[in-house]
Amino acid sequence: MTAALRETQSQRTQLCDAQIPDPHKLKLWATHHDPQMVRPTLERTLRGLQLDYVDLYIIEIPMAFKPGDEFYPKDENGKWLYHKSNLCATWEALEACKDAGLVKSLGVSNFNRRQLELILNKPGLKHKPVSNQVECHPYFTQPKLLKFCQQHDIVIIAYSPLGTSRNPSWVNVSSPPLLKDALLNSLGKKYNKTAAQVVLRFNIQRGVVVIPKSFNPERIKENFQIFDFSLTEEEMKGIEDLNKNVRFVEMLMIKLWSGGGGEEVTMAGGLKATRGHVRTSVYN
Repeated sequence: MTAALRETQSQRTQLCDAQIPDPHKLKLWATHHDPQMVRPTLERTLRGLQLDYVDLYIIEIPMAFKPGDEFYPKDENGKWLYHKSNLCATWEALEACKDAGLVKSLGVSNFNRRQLELILNKPGLKHKPVSNQVECHPYFTQPKLLKFCQQHDIVIIAYSPLGTSRNPSWVNVSSPPLLKDALLNSLGKKYNKTAAQVVLRFNIQRGVVVIPKSFNPERIKENFQIFDFSLTEEEMKGIEDLNKNVRFVEMLMIKLWSGGGGEEVTMAGGLKATRGHVRTSVYN
């Protein structure tokens, strides 16, 4: 999330010391979808950042957990506690925050076309989402979602654009490593770039914003060095053809707890899921 920071020395010092809230608190998390919780949650974020407003505030996932301060609420049997919510009502509460000057723009994350349409078609819509943050890279190009978002002037922001996060607690580690792909490395040699730089350039040329994560100063610098070359139309097509519909971030932490009795649960936006798995419509 981009924050419009006041020009004060104290805030600069705090940012340098990394004294900022947990990244998840910079977005509207699943335990705070109830409309009456939206503004207090945003105001708590603003107090933590010592700001009057932020440039962008997003709904992190379209489904809701039981309201409260427990990040992943579970029952006594260790099963996730989901909560029936109304995305349109949550969005209206966010619109009120924008009208109050607490946020400049509103966005979403991990939304598919159906969930976006729920908001775009909401009666009395005042402010549409300006962005949708989703996983997007050469092995998961999201062509249909990208086209839909571009048609509605919604910017796709690609998280995990390098497909490199390998945390087994929430990532499918059996997926093939993206940056070892032969074509990407071949193009890297042609342009004297790394495979990662080719991957980032690919999405930039498609009109996708990329947000690679790194704590390595040299890699951060390399991530910016993608504006001095361009991929040809043929090369872009070749990378697009690498698509395997492979999702590295499978949202394993928000799938319904396995081992249940197969009962069906209704989630935000009327989406259906059976305990033990989430139907692909939640993600596609």
